[in-house]
Amino acid sequence: MSEEPAGLLRPLDRPPWLAPLVDNVHRVPDAYRRRVPPEVLSALTGAQSAALGGRDAAVLVLFSGPPAEPQTGALPGLVPSTADLLLTVRAGTLRHHAGQAAFPGGAADPEDAGPVHTALREAREETGLDPGRLTPLATLERMFIPPSGFHVVPVLAYSPDPGPVTVVDHAETAIVARVPLRAFVNPANRLMVCRTAGEARYAGPAFLLNEMLVWGFTGHVISAMLDVAGWAQPWDADNVRELDEAMELVGGDSEGRL
Repeated sequence: MSEEPAGLLRPLDRPPWLAPLVDNVHRVPDAYRRRVPPEVLSALTGAQSAALGGRDAAVLVLFSGPPAEPQTGALPGLVPSTADLLLTVRAGTLRHHAGQAAFPGGAADPEDAGPVHTALREAREETGLDPGRLTPLATLERMFIPPSGFHVVPVLAYSPDPGPVTVVDHAETAIVARVPLRAFVNPANRLMVCRTAGEARYAGPAFLLNEMLVWGFTGHVISAMLDVAGWAQPWDADNVRELDEAMELVGGDSEGRL
């Protein structure tokens, strides 16, 4: 599912609470794969080999929060209670992944200097984010994403304060949100969502939040990062929902979701 090794860019610029993730970023792809059944992983690998001409892309995985080690009010693993992760919800009219929660990002342009450049450019175009307010820390291995055929490099970054973010183009993006990290850590927000990859059908990790259902590639990556960083808490992986059923729960009773 991946071809390029993870790369450290400026790992020492991470705050102490991000160290468990940044220092072990090379373990994220294996943690990602552990949630993918072998038969589905094999199918995706075959699809990747058949789509080597697909476009390169990158996404920005931006964590924000205080730079200092938290003393009080921290989540397990010393994660500040004010830490957050930047996500978007794609517009419902898009050709690929319509209405799906995602990291900001997109396809590479010929002028891009690499995946970091792509991720920052796309994030600015989608959310109005000022790239000068954040520090790219590392790149994850490139992953193949069906059905779009993109080869995606997640770019892990940090900002003590990214400033205002908002929807720039409503034709592409429905929601831009800095989601509290505690919402992903909270076991009450976690479930498995049934999906189909080619002819295979399986359930993958997802997060039910106030405004969005985070599933698919994005849900897998967040779940893997929580595991690698030691932030994950025990949760009910037997809570399996059909995708349509889970989407109907978005915007419902939000008590406890943060």
